[in-house]
Amino acid sequence: MNNLETTYSSNKNLIWILLRPWILFPRVLYILLTLLFFIIRLIFQGQSKNKNVQKNLSKYLFNVITDLGPCYIKLGQALSTRPDLVTQDWLNELTNLQDNLPAFEHKVALQTIEEELGSNVISLFEEFPNKPIASASLGQVYRAKLKANYYVAVKVQRPNLNFIIKRDIIILKILAKILSPFLPLNIGVGIGEIIDEFGRALFEEIDYKKEANNAERFANLFKNNPNIFIPKVEKSLSSRRVITTSWIDGVKLKDKKEIEENDLVPSSFIRTGVISGLQQLFEHGYFHADPHPGNMFALKGGDSKNGHIAYVDFGMMDSISDSDRLTLIKAIVHLINNEYLLLAKDFQKLGFLSEKQNLDVLVDPLRVVLGGSLGEKVGEFNFKKITDKFSKLMYSYPFRVPSRFALIIRAVVSQEGLALRLDPDFKIIRIAYPYIAKKLLTDDSDEIVDILIDVIFDKNGKIQLDKLESLLNILFKDSLNINNDLIPVANASMKLIISKKGYELRKNLLMSLIKDDRLEFKDVEKLFGLLKETFSPVKIAKSALKDIISPVY
Repeated sequence: MNNLETTYSSNKNLIWILLRPWILFPRVLYILLTLLFFIIRLIFQGQSKNKNVQKNLSKYLFNVITDLGPCYIKLGQALSTRPDLVTQDWLNELTNLQDNLPAFEHKVALQTIEEELGSNVISLFEEFPNKPIASASLGQVYRAKLKANYYVAVKVQRPNLNFIIKRDIIILKILAKILSPFLPLNIGVGIGEIIDEFGRALFEEIDYKKEANNAERFANLFKNNPNIFIPKVEKSLSSRRVITTSWIDGVKLKDKKEIEENDLVPSSFIRTGVISGLQQLFEHGYFHADPHPGNMFALKGGDSKNGHIAYVDFGMMDSISDSDRLTLIKAIVHLINNEYLLLAKDFQKLGFLSEKQNLDVLVDPLRVVLGGSLGEKVGEFNFKKITDKFSKLMYSYPFRVPSRFALIIRAVVSQEGLALRLDPDFKIIRIAYPYIAKKLLTDDSDEIVDILIDVIFDKNGKIQLDKLESLLNILFKDSLNINNDLIPVANASMKLIISKKGYELRKNLLMSLIKDDRLEFKDVEKLFGLLKETFSPVKIAKSALKDIISPVY
């Protein structure tokens, strides 16, 4: 395979491997036998309560995954973020897949650096260690010192990755296609496209020039966010297979005990991580698709509410269209308001349901699955719980996962899994809901204003005070700092009401309070009572005082 090939083509790759049966058949046989031996061992030992047996089984799983190569390691990394899905022994071993894999030969790394950068490490660096500080699925990282007297992270790519990924992705697709009729939850529908999406992402990830550009783009999006740090790329020391960035002194977000030993507050990093993930999806439309604990560091300098996080490894990134982004926001709103027909329409628009699907028949099943998961029980919601319930629905109805959502789901699931490692009782929706509510109440874009109008006014233009109250309750009920939310909402609401964009809002508000040419004093009274309670000077003062005395670490 040409080493310069950096793009994934499903059809070309399929033809390529079919014309090379000496590559295809031995590899398929090896994969199947490896998995078969693991399944047999799992059948006989999986239910054992003996700790030594489980520990040995978890090590065997680690060896199986690492032996199968980068594609399977990436799948294992995703699983390593879910303490709610795997046992602790398995989790401990799978966590090693993030940055503690067997390293490749040091001399090969040195040779790669010289080939890519045109000079040896002696001339390029003041100090260069003889072994890596971390080793991951696609490369290994060295802590080197520049002649300018500061430390950098030098990531060197594993050899022959193009060939390995090209071979294994297309074989994985072939096996998935064969086995798709036996897969649960209708996941077999469109699984080929999902694997193709995964393949494209991997091919982009092994081009470090793209990663450098991704890092700069991501850094620019968060340049005004003091809680997010992105290492600077040293472009003169970076190429397609080598990337050099500023060194980060921090604690990886995988060990609650280690974070606490450094006098840091785990919950603060959960909050920052989740909110930054939501911003990536719903504001920037560009997101880190591999936010596992090995790619995120806890930094000093934050407070007990908002921790400082550093992101690394920008190889696997993806974008979400404006249409999908707005539809997802609508879906969350419809979920909040228990509007299941509209929610079904959102699923359809996003591609989870076919255009021919009769949506009326889905209303009651969706109500059964999702009803009671939200509202007053918002703090009890998590994706694992919903997934378990949703699986029953997917058996009966033709839900499918569109390929463009594969990386989004991976990112969200990894984000929640990371949070669960630090706090087993964490519920992602406790932070996500207030974020969505705040966005609806402060964003002055035409699209968001339209969604807000749909939420707080019925089809006849009458204000739905219960919906407005619900939004405000969601925003402030679990807020760690009310003023950070309350004051921006008040300011944005005032600006919106008096702006040109607020014409429709003003008209609907006025019409809803007038009936038969007379003011509906009850509704007016309720509205002003709600606003008075929400934006009470006493509440603002208490929150301000609390914020002043908040400790900084």
